[in-house]
Amino acid sequence: MKPVQTALMVVLVMSITGRWVAQAQPKPKMAPQTQVMAPAELKWVDGSPAMPPGTKVAVIEGDPKQRGPFTMRLKFPADYKVAPHWHPGVEHVTVLSGTGYFALGTTFDTAKGQALPPGSFVVIPPKTPHFAWGKEEVVVQLHGMGPWGITYVNPADDPSKKLGQK
Repeated sequence: MKPVQTALMVVLVMSITGRWVAQAQPKPKMAPQTQVMAPAELKWVDGSPAMPPGTKVAVIEGDPKQRGPFTMRLKFPADYKVAPHWHPGVEHVTVLSGTGYFALGTTFDTAKGQALPPGSFVVIPPKTPHFAWGKEEVVVQLHGMGPWGITYVNPADDPSKKLGQK
């Protein structure tokens, strides 16, 4: 066999063998089931008693109360206020509609706030005190790792305590 023929034969054998080996390998695990949801399919329910009255929530993925990833939307009513608080895990927030206001700190002070129009994105590290408010209805999408919770810097600011609930 000539060197060119030998080289072509080696390439051909490697090509065939490579395909056969690749086909014989176990298939990778399937990705989690794909989920597609149109806005009309969201199931809005009353928010936690620890949120401002009139807040609605729609859980899109996972369970915020359980360990693991979750995604939910929060719909805050006009003139809402969320007093200084923190969360146990990192929180990722995207403003979907309305203009919300956000600030870091343990004392509610609107002079410290930043306006967040639709499309704005905020990442809040665990246990970072922050607060929020809005003049109009605001919808945000929040995702993170559960269990998710809210702890108010001043327990008296917790709306659920004002309702006599915990």
